[in-house]
Amino acid sequence: MNRAHRLPPFTHESALAKVQAAEDAWNSRDPERVAGAYSIDTEWRNRDQHLRGREQVVAFLTDKWDHELDYRLRKNLWSFTDNRIAVRFQYEWHDTGGQWWRSYGNELWDFDALGYMRCREASINDLAIGESELRVTPGEGELPVW
Repeated sequence: MNRAHRLPPFTHESALAKVQAAEDAWNSRDPERVAGAYSIDTEWRNRDQHLRGREQVVAFLTDKWDHELDYRLRKNLWSFTDNRIAVRFQYEWHDTGGQWWRSYGNELWDFDALGYMRCREASINDLAIGESELRVTPGEGELPVW
């Protein structure tokens, strides 16, 4: 699907494509690639942090992936309207001490007319897990509730 098909107003197909593109970018763990999907003046709430602009997004993601090792993410479309998408997600990672974590969350996205995300609100909770409990596989199906 080309970029023109990922512009608002969204259809079910284009919303799914937008979510998959975001998942693919985040799984690259490349802060510049991820930040390129956001408007220059994007506004984020991520847990208790508030960011403004791509530069702050790049700095945030660089720090994130310095601490969240072997990060892997799965996003599922929850709902959409003309220029908004809601997703639920889970990602797994381990810290420098070897403890594995599963992070659960929801995101609300708002897009400008060019398809850049101008606002992202993320609510996230973390659960300590054992390595034997890993289950997040990018690009593969619906996420379990628990």
